[in-house]
Order: sequence, then structure tokens, then C-alpha cells
Amino acid sequence: MESQQQSAGSQPAGSRLGTALMPLVVDAGIPLASYYVLSSGFGMSDVAALAWSSVVPALRTVWGLVRERSVNGLALLMLVVNVVGLATSSLTGDPRLMMAKDSATSSVIGLAMLLSVGVGRPLMTAGLKPWVTKGSPEGDAAWDRLRVHSARFRRLERRFTVIWGASLLTECVVRVVCVYLLPVHVMVWLGTVLTLVSILVASVAGGACSAEYMGRLVEADIRDASDGAADGDRAAAAAVPAGV
Repeated sequence: MESQQQSAGSQPAGSRLGTALMPLVVDAGIPLASYYVLSSGFGMSDVAALAWSSVVPALRTVWGLVRERSVNGLALLMLVVNVVGLATSSLTGDPRLMMAKDSATSSVIGLAMLLSVGVGRPLMTAGLKPWVTKGSPEGDAAWDRLRVHSARFRRLERRFTVIWGASLLTECVVRVVCVYLLPVHVMVWLGTVLTLVSILVASVAGGACSAEYMGRLVEADIRDASDGAADGDRAAAAAVPAGV
């Protein structure tokens, strides 16, 4: 087990990036291609094409929950919102409403992220931790110590989820406006672009304003631990500017 964790930690950055982006390819790229194939190639209506193109991401989410044998709150929330939105819009037969469900997904997830920060259980922590610790046992141990001893570390952890929640809520507003102003066939690809842009903005901003500093704190704590020190706050003061 230890060798597997070490190999994950030493995995090249490009490989880790590819693994991280794979769900995005499935959830954004495949539905986009499926819509145009079904609508243009098979002559399906907008509603039918949009409905069938949503199947793959839903199945991927279900499979992820079954495979991990644990309830991932974010994945389950996405699945529930998608299923409810898809059912509602299919009954109404309105393709614009069906596309607006993606806005509902973004807004619900964004709000859930902000609420999770308020209750002290940031939703993005599950994805943030491997990024910051690089999957190493030493990094995981440093993370656990800092969460207990460093108020600055906990603040940065919360900030990361707040950035993602704000980005998703912004995407929701922009998407709703565009859905009812632009043609359906334009919004199919533009909606994907909006999703990619919001993820890119959240990733860059979250990395620059939070994850980068957290990584420094983890590295400093590992160094202190190897020297026999155990004060996470002292490591934080040395690794990150006081104003962060």
C-alpha cells in the first residue's frame, strides 16, 4: 500500500493533470458531441438529443459512487440535480428549460459549496488535498497536523471552496441569460465553453490564492517534522506572507 501511495505522489504532473481532466472530457465533451450526432445525424428533436446526451455523465456518476463504495457528497448532489432537472424539462418539452437545468446544477452546487464552508466541511477539500499533498504519506500527515494546529491553513482551505462556489454561481447567471437570448444549437457548444471557462477561472484563482500557499505550508511542516518540530503555526509563519 505504501509503495502505491509513493508512486501516486511521484506520478508526473502531466499524468496527474490528465487523470484530473478525464471526468471533464466525459461530462462536457461526450454530451456535446452526442447532441450534434443525434440532432443532425439522426434527426432527433432538441429535447430528445439533449436528454440522450445527458445519459453518459449520469452513468459515470452512478458508476463512480458504486465503484468507490462510499457516498461522495458532491457527486451525489450533481446526480440528483441532473436527474430532477432532466425529468422536469423532458415533461415540459422545452429545450431551453432543459439547457437551463445546467444552470440549476451550477447554482445548487455553488450554493452547497458556500454552505459547506459555513458549517466547516468545505466540499472541495476532497479534490484539494491530493493536489496539495501530492499523494505522499508525509504530505497527508502534514495536512492533518496543519488542519489541527494552523488557523491560517484552515482559512486557505475554506477560501479554495469559496472561490469555486463563486465561480459556479457566476456561470449560472451568465448561462441563464444566454439560454434565453441565443439559439439552442449555439448554446449547446457555448454552454460547454462557459463550463470550461468557469472551471479554468476557479482552478487558476484557487491555485494562486489558496492551494499554492497551502502547498508551501505542507512542505514547511514536513521539514519541521523531519527536524523534530511540531508547531504548524510556526511553519505557517515562515512559509506564507502574513497578509494571506
